[in-house]
Amino acid sequence: MPQNQSDDPYAASATGISTLEDLRKHLQWAVEVEHSTIPPYLTALYSLDPERNADAAQLIGSVFVEEMIHLALAANLLNAVGGEPRLDAPHMLAPYPRAMPHADASIQLSLLPFGQEALDMFLRLEQPARPGDAAEGDNYETIGQFYDAIATGLRRLCAEAGEEQVFTGDPARQVAGGPFAHTAGRLSPVTDLDSALAALTEIVEQGEGAARADVWDGDVDLFHPGTKAVSHYYRFQELALGRRYRPGDTPESGPTGSAVTVDPAGVRLLRPNPRLEDHPAGSAIRTAQEAFNKTYCTMLEQLEQAFNGNPAMLGISVGTMCAIKGQAQSLMAIQDDDARAVGPTFDYVAPEHRS
Repeated sequence: MPQNQSDDPYAASATGISTLEDLRKHLQWAVEVEHSTIPPYLTALYSLDPERNADAAQLIGSVFVEEMIHLALAANLLNAVGGEPRLDAPHMLAPYPRAMPHADASIQLSLLPFGQEALDMFLRLEQPARPGDAAEGDNYETIGQFYDAIATGLRRLCAEAGEEQVFTGDPARQVAGGPFAHTAGRLSPVTDLDSALAALTEIVEQGEGAARADVWDGDVDLFHPGTKAVSHYYRFQELALGRRYRPGDTPESGPTGSAVTVDPAGVRLLRPNPRLEDHPAGSAIRTAQEAFNKTYCTMLEQLEQAFNGNPAMLGISVGTMCAIKGQAQSLMAIQDDDARAVGPTFDYVAPEHRS
């Protein structure tokens, strides 16, 4: 990954990472960054009729699964340097619309049905950094620059103190392999500088493409054997432009492969950025939204346990994800007074109110 542009390749001025505590803080931010994308992706995904829009459902579903891997990799990184990943907390579910955590204000996230507005948001979110762009530890313009800051901070601390003083975490807290399907993404343990940099590269390349100049992310496309996987940014380009990338295509050429079809009649017309207070307490809609929120927060609780000494909980959390899908789809089958479908609000529910 590119270094921060400075006479000192490990300069902390732009990264904000000069101590181990700074590094842990930024890696907790990475957990928050990766999680913040999941509600918008799930909302768009579950607004699709998967039979009428199989291409779009497959592409967005694969991005969601890889974002879950990125979340786990961020937790592995934080654990490796002696931190404690936190997901089960109110600030993890700040109301939408919201800014991307710790990012430039231009990166805004909303809960939207699938469509051009959602795709524009996703493309801004996954926008590749330009080769040579400086690392940015806070108020970053691209996620790649944020992860460059972390990589630069890691190198700096290891150069100054030695790897054994940086990677002090218990290896038993690492999660690996995982119950994730539909992706060639790798969830690997982090134990030293090399494995940490490999995890950061995995996250960045799956998002914006290899070397910031390529459509592909370096993995194999499980849905199209014999071809490479397209990075997230360019998967959303496929949906926006209505055509798949094929070998030989570049960011400049655009996609020249087979058509990607979207049936607008197979997209539920959701109310953007729904709120619990849009519906009276005790109503069928609000009751269903509250039930979804309890299940979603239970998943966050299970993931936090998985990342804090109980890795077996990762598999259990996947079962909860399946329950979330069923609840979201049932909720979206309900129409409100404006004949719009109803979506999840993704509000935080305290543990004592989840039963």
